[in-house]
Amino acid sequence: MTVIALEGLTKHFGHITAVKDLTVRLGGGRVIGLLGPNGAGKTTTLRLLLGLVAPTSGSATIDGHDYRALAEPIGHVGAVLEAGSFHPGRRGRDHLRVLAATAGIPDRRVDQVLDEVGLSAAARRRVGGYSLGMRQRLGLAAALLGDPNVLVLDEPTNGLDPEGIHWLRDFLRRYAAAGHTVLVSSHLLAEVAQTVDEVVVLAGGRLVAHAPLSELLGSRTVVRIRTPEAAAMRAALNERGIQATIATSELLLAHDATSEAVGRAIAASGLVAFELSEDQTDLEQAFLHLTTTTRGDVR
Repeated sequence: MTVIALEGLTKHFGHITAVKDLTVRLGGGRVIGLLGPNGAGKTTTLRLLLGLVAPTSGSATIDGHDYRALAEPIGHVGAVLEAGSFHPGRRGRDHLRVLAATAGIPDRRVDQVLDEVGLSAAARRRVGGYSLGMRQRLGLAAALLGDPNVLVLDEPTNGLDPEGIHWLRDFLRRYAAAGHTVLVSSHLLAEVAQTVDEVVVLAGGRLVAHAPLSELLGSRTVVRIRTPEAAAMRAALNERGIQATIATSELLLAHDATSEAVGRAIAASGLVAFELSEDQTDLEQAFLHLTTTTRGDVR
């Protein structure tokens, strides 16, 4: 199975560190979510993997090879990093035929991928008249032309309606089930939680978590605290060994703690809480817990 390997991957843009000493190995047959807040280094990581920028140090390889050293990259990796790189006057099918011709791929494959992404009916329309969601599908069709072992997608649900998101989720899971590697960067955590098998979480350009989704969530609990003193209460809880993060100005999340322990800590602090409720950790809560304690000036 295809393996993506990032080894000590580091990228500086002047005085800004976008990615710092990132080491992770990703195996095939899985949908992998690349997560992180804005500026965490996700897009830079994908661009390093695809040879669009050169690392300052370290390496990013696919089956042991740098992307630029692959003899037929279109047959190894399909990527969609943005949905706007199309000539607006060209018809959707013709856009794919041009790409296919440069790689020696027959036109019948063009029609196959158009059908796979649900664009057959719009194939002869000009791309300038496509919606953002349709352009996302066209980009995915282009990525699939060479029947690649690896799919790399940056925010692939952007512009898709609920039906389109549901379709993409099922497609990616089927693609991974066939032994392929799917690496997806996304901000839609609720959707990611229904799609991915494992997650790689970045914050401040650094790796803060890499685990199967089930292991990341596990049986961890979170206590929701509604309070008018979120910042002060967070400090008070942290002083008592209870990790807490601020979700909103009036909502605090205490992680891996019981409501009894949190209640006792609040009572000892003398602060006011209007409500306590205990729940299982979901991906959004785990994400906030992992990333809010790590900051960095990255792009």
